[in-house]
Amino acid sequence: MSEMIYILQSVLLPIFIMIVLGFILQKKFTLDLKTLAKLNIYVFVPGFIFVKFYKTNFELHLLLYIVVFFIIYIICLYIVGKALTLINNRDKGEATTLTNSVLFFNSGNYGVPVNDLVFKGDPLAMSVQVIVLSLQNIFTFSYGIFAIQSAQIGKLKAMLGYFKMPVLYALLLAIILNYADIPIPEFIWTPANYVADAMIAIALIMLGAQIANINFTFKWSLSYIFIFVRLVIGPAIALIIIKIMGIEGVIAQTLFIASAMPTSVNSSVIAQEYDNHPELAAELVFLSTLLSSITVVIVIYASKLLF
Repeated sequence: MSEMIYILQSVLLPIFIMIVLGFILQKKFTLDLKTLAKLNIYVFVPGFIFVKFYKTNFELHLLLYIVVFFIIYIICLYIVGKALTLINNRDKGEATTLTNSVLFFNSGNYGVPVNDLVFKGDPLAMSVQVIVLSLQNIFTFSYGIFAIQSAQIGKLKAMLGYFKMPVLYALLLAIILNYADIPIPEFIWTPANYVADAMIAIALIMLGAQIANINFTFKWSLSYIFIFVRLVIGPAIALIIIKIMGIEGVIAQTLFIASAMPTSVNSSVIAQEYDNHPELAAELVFLSTLLSSITVVIVIYASKLLF
């Protein structure tokens, strides 16, 4: 019980404070959500990915292990999410938002603090978390945007549009500079860190502002099934993959716990930017984050018994 209270206090409470701040600002000033979304996608997320990839030392064998796990995990989630939308006969735009809520999980402002709390700063556990976080961000701002735009303007135009996104070039530049061991001047590194640090705050404030525009009824809807998949089925799938791959110890625990994170805030960011059911996306993020206060604690406890 004390561990659950600690997680609620140290991880969830700060998140919800930022969401409430965004909610209040939206009610009082009616924020321009399109502008906030553009700032996140074109400035803060590229800065975040650049800083994370530049300063993290990835061991090649560890990176390959996690990439393989991540690809298999995402494919399994995609099949489940796609099947659910087909069964319920949803239009392409709504189906994409619902599927994205399962595929994109909050490895950053939620996953990193949870990892630090559970593993008490273990460098191996944090390295695994950073790799998962990086893969999630790359996936969200590549496939996530492609999926939404392909439903709106077609696959070819969506693919060409992705090459205009700064996230791709921030990633490539960071990898080149990292492996070439090229130092970045302080006058560039300092503002880059400012931008990276602002990403989480802007995303959470925007989520709160989006939630302010939702008329919650809390009646049964399809969204609850996708939240159940994200919080319960997701970790179960991850557990099976971990066992099949023979991953053990801290790496296995880290991947299992990372798979239990709620829907990523960035899924609502891209839904807002491309006007693809942003209210639904915000509702999925908010409710999955709220309910994760129960499920994540259970997964943390289970990870200590299973590995």
